[in-house]
Amino acid sequence: MPGFREVQYYLAGIWLLIKLDPRGFRFLDLSDRGVNRSFWAMLWCLPPTGISWLTLRNGYLRSMPPEADVGYPFYFRLGLIELSNWIVPLIFAGLVLLALRMGERFAPVVVGVNWLNVPLAYINGLLLSLVFFLPGSIDIVRLLLLVFVLAQIFVLARVLRMICHGHLLMVSALTLALMVPPMMVSDYLFNFLGISPA
Repeated sequence: MPGFREVQYYLAGIWLLIKLDPRGFRFLDLSDRGVNRSFWAMLWCLPPTGISWLTLRNGYLRSMPPEADVGYPFYFRLGLIELSNWIVPLIFAGLVLLALRMGERFAPVVVGVNWLNVPLAYINGLLLSLVFFLPGSIDIVRLLLLVFVLAQIFVLARVLRMICHGHLLMVSALTLALMVPPMMVSDYLFNFLGISPA
């Protein structure tokens, strides 16, 4: 598992790419090994993921009788959905790249998206934690989450712009592939697995 200093190094590269600085690629390992190691980002996202799960648990319990509680199956299902949130976007991105005959860009997309997810997950967790510390702030949090989603699209498009060398059609197609289908799959899984929050 990459240590803190190594992750800092990768995130510095992501930050440079967001700033449209090509030097960011020097900070990222785009080899096959680097692609595999980038999936350690999932473990680095566990703390904010835990906050997200607690928020979903509270939303789910609001739709249940007062004495109801959740057990391990609930968290196992959340884990399946979380895993799909990491894998499904990359599958769709791969399909888009294959359709555009740009398969060589898949490794940079995987590495860039996986490490970009780390700071985004912590920002999302910070926003959701406001619900616990300020219970009356749910409307403000919803507004902040909307702004966060827009910001997420913006920074993702910036990173993809660097990977795709400014090819607008490819950037647009990849951004849609990485954002829209995963949201639909996630919503379907929440309902299919019976853990949709209230």
